[in-house]
Amino acid sequence: MTLPAILAPVFAQVLLVFFLLFWMGGTRAAAVRAGEVRPREGSPRNYGWPAKAQQVSDCFHHQFEIPTLFFALVPLAILSRKADLLFVTLSWVFVATRFLHAVEHTGANRLKFRFPLFAAGVIVLAVMWAVFAVRILLNA
Repeated sequence: MTLPAILAPVFAQVLLVFFLLFWMGGTRAAAVRAGEVRPREGSPRNYGWPAKAQQVSDCFHHQFEIPTLFFALVPLAILSRKADLLFVTLSWVFVATRFLHAVEHTGANRLKFRFPLFAAGVIVLAVMWAVFAVRILLNA
């Protein structure tokens, strides 16, 4: 596979992260200007953001959980020359699950739809890591 083909899903995931970052900043700034922020006691991280600002913020922060394993795997696959068509296909499937999860999370936020999207992404990523590990360990 070519380097651009391997990195395209990474760029898409990074685009999602930056989109959510700027959206989060915008919703937070609007909430502050509107006087809607109500700091709560008990937790230094609980600033009392309005629901939508908190929803987008939570979605943004989730991009630094499971996707970090994806961001770690890609350079390893490139360096070891294990990034083939299967790897790139699974990368796109993983990133698609992250986009769909973000849409549900920042939209209707129905857990019955959001969790299966999250779980699907975790399973795809686990398969990617398992295939990579087997190929490395078996020198395949």
